[in-house]
Amino acid sequence: MSHAHHSGELLALGISHKTAPVALRERLALTDGETEKVVQELANAAEVHEVVAISTCNRTELYMVVGDPLEAEFELLGMLARRAGIRPTELAGVIYSPRNCDAARQLYRVTSGLESMIVGEAEVQGQVKRAYDAALAAGTTGPMTNRLFSAALQTGKRVRTETAIGEQRTSVSTVAVELAAEAVGDLAARDVVIIGAGETSELTARALAARGVRTIFVANRRAARARAMAERVGGTVVSLDELPARMEAADIVVSSTSSPHPIVGADELELVMQARGGRPLVLIDIAVPRDIEAACAEVPGVTLFDIDDLQAVVSRNLGVREGERAQAEEIVEEEIQRFARWMGQLDVRPTIADLRTHGEQIVDSVLAENKGRWDTASPRDLARVDAVARAVMQRLLHEPTIRLKGLPEAGSPSHGRLQIVRELFGLDGAPSAHDEASETGAATDNVRALGERRRSAR
Repeated sequence: MSHAHHSGELLALGISHKTAPVALRERLALTDGETEKVVQELANAAEVHEVVAISTCNRTELYMVVGDPLEAEFELLGMLARRAGIRPTELAGVIYSPRNCDAARQLYRVTSGLESMIVGEAEVQGQVKRAYDAALAAGTTGPMTNRLFSAALQTGKRVRTETAIGEQRTSVSTVAVELAAEAVGDLAARDVVIIGAGETSELTARALAARGVRTIFVANRRAARARAMAERVGGTVVSLDELPARMEAADIVVSSTSSPHPIVGADELELVMQARGGRPLVLIDIAVPRDIEAACAEVPGVTLFDIDDLQAVVSRNLGVREGERAQAEEIVEEEIQRFARWMGQLDVRPTIADLRTHGEQIVDSVLAENKGRWDTASPRDLARVDAVARAVMQRLLHEPTIRLKGLPEAGSPSHGRLQIVRELFGLDGAPSAHDEASETGAATDNVRALGERRRSAR
């Protein structure tokens, strides 16, 4: 794997609210606890050298440095499809897989809030940071992902300070509150049950309290966490066992846990609804995977919204000021240029060094082979022969070196061109003790293989 770092390409694989409904997203969602395990599992895949996984209610994305992107994509699609319990072909239809600068651009846009359901929402910056921290803890990052993520977070910060894109202060939670208000009318003096004590739940509870909700009950597996949150939002803690009784009295239930399984099932909800004597109940499910079974929507008197319904409201409510978005996109492009230059130089330097070493090894081995043939040569002649041999080598490599250095500026897909240079000169995996036979053998094999590839391409 010695050359992994400079022949590695950046590959992202992802699905999001733009490409897949929540029913599919939830099958690929990673809970906080799983992220480290999953990145380690992915890092063990043959082609993957570095990996960071992001999973939020809107998306699951993997950012990786891989040897062969086609191989890696194929292998990873298989792994992800197994995880989601669907056929790889089905998954291939909704997954996007940008590479190199396009992959970086995707992450920059996500971190800047440009890809969120609610454009400019602030939560995603923290989610990206936590994803990166989890990969650091799992030991699966490396030079390229480290650079990529710190640059992306920097970009997100710039977008938020230099544009007013986040001014609306809208987030999934505020939209959830809008939906509740639409469904039950005035929120003052209503009872709300919040299931889950994470960030989104807390933001939702605060937004509800601000609209005059009378009582807030917080249910969560971890009592201490529920208590801390209840204190902050002026609510009361209930245990999950008391949930059915609490739901009988409530007007609105908001659920946002990281549980892999549904918390509210249709059967128990029917019992709850019978006990309510027909009073309507609004359920808002912000979780991915979903906390409330989809079948609950069929229960009479129940209005159920899931994250994709929030999406619909969002697009209705929010014409983000186009000017802000354009300005944010400009910042992203500026930062991507910087990343592209860095990535280009990162790659070119080792190849130039390898090219020099390669040339010097050839000169050394040719001189060594002819050592016994200069019986009449003076030390001065030997020095001249040495100098001439090296001059030829230097001159031969001069043009390729100049061209390589110019690659990133040309904005070309420099990765592919570097690979060809490495192949033509046999720089990857060539034996280091260069006996000339293996040397020329390897070089002619490579050239022959390229020639055949050209012919078959015609």
